[in-house]
Amino acid sequence: MRVLSSKSVYKGKIIDVSVDDVIEPKGVRTRREVVRHGGSVVVLARVGKGKVLLVRQFRYAAGRSLWELVAGGIEPGERPARAAARELREETGYRAATLKPVFQFYPSPGILSEKMVLFEAMKLREGPTDPDSDERIETRAFSLQDLKGLVCGRKIQDGKTLIGLLWLFGHSMMS
Repeated sequence: MRVLSSKSVYKGKIIDVSVDDVIEPKGVRTRREVVRHGGSVVVLARVGKGKVLLVRQFRYAAGRSLWELVAGGIEPGERPARAAARELREETGYRAATLKPVFQFYPSPGILSEKMVLFEAMKLREGPTDPDSDERIETRAFSLQDLKGLVCGRKIQDGKTLIGLLWLFGHSMMS
């Protein structure tokens, strides 16, 4: 791939947007609009006996409140595991004795550079939350059966949460 030109059209706190003229592999010359994002983490927090923690918060772009796995951006210079621990603490108050990376994925690679890292958090202990000033978060632990019901009933509409839960369902069947 070769970038012929790149024009920044927006620089924000969380994303930058550019219009790039490129020659892609196999010689395809095209223009791409790209949303650049520094990456983020998703935390599948196992709490109690066979339960997973979800958070519910209003998502402006979706126009509604959604049940989601804990997630958030990776700060510049921050390692993904540190970001996962920070987000878990900020949003839920929990601290994990074990934080295991599961896999990485691109949520929307057609337009978005963001890479997400899914972590499994285990052996949790409670503590105080520290949400961002614009976050109003509800937290609830769900059983595996309840989570399957939410997914099958189309009540989970957040992509990163669906990815994490589908991994969990497959993983729990193999364990």
